[in-house]
Amino acid sequence: MEPRILQVRTKILKANDTLARKMRQEFLSRGIFVSNWVSSPGSGKTLWLENTLRQLIDRGLQVAAIVGDLETDRDAQRLERSGACVRQIMTHGLCHLEADMIRKEWEAWDIGPIDYLFIENVGNLVCPTSWDLGESLRVGLLSVTEGEDKPLKYPGLFNTCDVALLTKMDLAQACEFDQVLAIENLQAVRPGIEVFETSGKTLEGMDLWIDWLENRRKISLLSNP
Repeated sequence: MEPRILQVRTKILKANDTLARKMRQEFLSRGIFVSNWVSSPGSGKTLWLENTLRQLIDRGLQVAAIVGDLETDRDAQRLERSGACVRQIMTHGLCHLEADMIRKEWEAWDIGPIDYLFIENVGNLVCPTSWDLGESLRVGLLSVTEGEDKPLKYPGLFNTCDVALLTKMDLAQACEFDQVLAIENLQAVRPGIEVFETSGKTLEGMDLWIDWLENRRKISLLSNP
C-alpha cells in the first residue's frame, strides 16, 4: 500500500503547481517578469540581487522583491537599500517558499505597475527544488567558497535552474576554485544552462547579466502575449 505521507505530498505539490501556473500567466499578462533565486545560505545571493535591483532602477525600470527567510527581515532591509519595494516572508522553520505564500503577499501589496518581481528563496539546496512559485526564470547561485562539486551533489536543484551564477569570483584564486570544472559540472546536470561569472564586491559580470536579464524578459513577454 502506498504510504499516506507520499499521497499527501503529491496532492500538495499538485495544488501548488496548479496555482503557480495561474500566477505565471497573470504575471506575464501584466508585463511582470518573475524570477526565483535559489542557493545555499551564504552564496552571496542577497548582495548580487541588491546590485541587480539597483542596476535595473538606474535603467528606469520598476522592480520589486519578495524575500524568504526562516526568521528576521535583515535581507529585506538590505535589498531596500537599492530603492526597490521589498516584502519579507518569514517561514518560521519551513525550508522553502510556496506559491500560495507568494500569492498572499502579492495580493496584499499595493505596489502599482512593475517590470520585474524577484523572489529570493530560503537558502537551501534541497527543499526549494520541487516548488514552482509562478516564476518565468529560476536562477541558481553557486559561490566559489562552496566548491565545484555542488551541482553533482545537488543535481535536483541545479537541474531545475534556467541560469547559474558563479558568485564571489573575486575569491576564486584564494579558494583554489576551478571555474572550468564548475561549469562542466553544471552542464553535466543541466545541459545548455547559461552561466555567468560574477562578484557582488567588484561587480564583475554585472553588465552582461543585466543585458541578458532584460533580453530574457523581452523574449518571455513576446512568447506569452
